[in-house]
Amino acid sequence: MTIRVVLADDEALLRMAFTMILDTQPGLSVVGEAADGAEAAVLAGRLRPDVVLMDVRMPVTHGIEATRRIVRDCPGTRVLILTTFDLDEYAFAALKAGASGFLLKNSRPDDLLAAIRTIAAGDAVVSPRITRRLLDTFAPQLLNGSGGGGDGRLDLLTAREREVLVLVGRGLSNAEIATALHLAEATVKTHLGRVLDKLQLRDRVQAVVFAYESRLVHPG
Repeated sequence: MTIRVVLADDEALLRMAFTMILDTQPGLSVVGEAADGAEAAVLAGRLRPDVVLMDVRMPVTHGIEATRRIVRDCPGTRVLILTTFDLDEYAFAALKAGASGFLLKNSRPDDLLAAIRTIAAGDAVVSPRITRRLLDTFAPQLLNGSGGGGDGRLDLLTAREREVLVLVGRGLSNAEIATALHLAEATVKTHLGRVLDKLQLRDRVQAVVFAYESRLVHPG
């Protein structure tokens, strides 16, 4: 199956470079290009790509708002954010808006290709630990006023599922959670899958953000 990609970046040369890389790969195809966030959201709605490669800082509509629109209107489309710095307020805001991960603009082509395939398969490409660093750095201002103490959806979780969510929010991998809770790693994966399903979250990164927004986990 071919993974269909839309490129969103205001730099034409960068879009050309990405197109050259992606179109030479089996199973990948660039189906559209956008020079700003508004155009990216419209293209995603019309073309329904599997992945949107999204720059954050663009004219007209920035990548954060474009990500929010795409996640809302195109549930089958995943967004991969392009950023210059690994600890970037904009990258965190985009994850909060529903992106499935971010990638540095100077990443190697192999890393870019792997990230696109990972996101298209339904996984996130930002490790929980990096997401935790982003949250510790930017959550105090970006989550301020997003709601106090708790989220009613937490009542849908069993005690064990809540434990798993807390540890995901703290940046632990499945293997580390398995050790902490004395469970098999496959069991942790099952619990996490149920958490994502019950809370209607797209992936692990969204689970980390949710853990902060619901005050299960606190910065620091």
